[in-house]
Amino acid sequence: MPRKRPQDDDELLARLRSLTAQARERAEYQRSQVELAVALQRGMLPRDLPDTPRVHLAVRYAPATYGLNVGGDWYDAFTLPDGRIGLSIGDVQGHNIEAAAFMGQVRAGLRALASVSGEPGELLARTNDLLISLGNDLFATCTFMRLDPETGTLESARAGHIPVVWATADGKSGIGEDEGGPPLGIQPGTEYPVTRFRLTAGGMFVLLTDGVVEGPSMSLEEGLEQVARLAGIAAVAGLQAHALAAAVIKGAEQVGHEDDAAVLVVGHDDPDRTA
Repeated sequence: MPRKRPQDDDELLARLRSLTAQARERAEYQRSQVELAVALQRGMLPRDLPDTPRVHLAVRYAPATYGLNVGGDWYDAFTLPDGRIGLSIGDVQGHNIEAAAFMGQVRAGLRALASVSGEPGELLARTNDLLISLGNDLFATCTFMRLDPETGTLESARAGHIPVVWATADGKSGIGEDEGGPPLGIQPGTEYPVTRFRLTAGGMFVLLTDGVVEGPSMSLEEGLEQVARLAGIAAVAGLQAHALAAAVIKGAEQVGHEDDAAVLVVGHDDPDRTA
């Protein structure tokens, strides 16, 4: 049986070294892309939330860390010209730098158009037409809510996004039932119906993205029901919005997802209780 020549061994070693170097370069490039996308996301998320008496806002955000699965989840909360509060949460299709950049466009578009009309249905319709006019192939799901801190009235419109979760101080909780419409950036001239909710004293609303409640280990229905149970417990116990937000994002670890996860909790003080 012929023996390998030293020259053959040298060629094999050289080839292995070349492949190893290429793999290291690809891994370094992938890591840098993930870091850039995460930095882009975090830079576009709001630094401050509205400070309104008796209404408490809390957010949590966990970027995906597997491969390039860094997407375009976002949350936002800002004061509208009439003193009411605009709340949005959404998810851009895709998991790359382009998705993170498109997220910034959607969030900025919502904020800009909200200065013209904060009515949730009209706002989503205007944003939808704006995104289509930009000619981008991506689309986004979104929920936009307008909160009146004085009355607790919440007006909500959904564009292909998962429903909100609610809870009241007496322990009742559930999943919002509203019609919704298609995601933003798909169909021009779309109308988005508006549903009205009520944020009562001691109550809470939870806006979230599907990375929190859906994955290989948990169905969307199971995930939403889990968040509803947590919200009900938190409301009965008189916990603050930040405590519920932390519990919800912690529960996202059970879904086995490789996706971003974002949570926005709206809570209302109960003057008859101390927490």
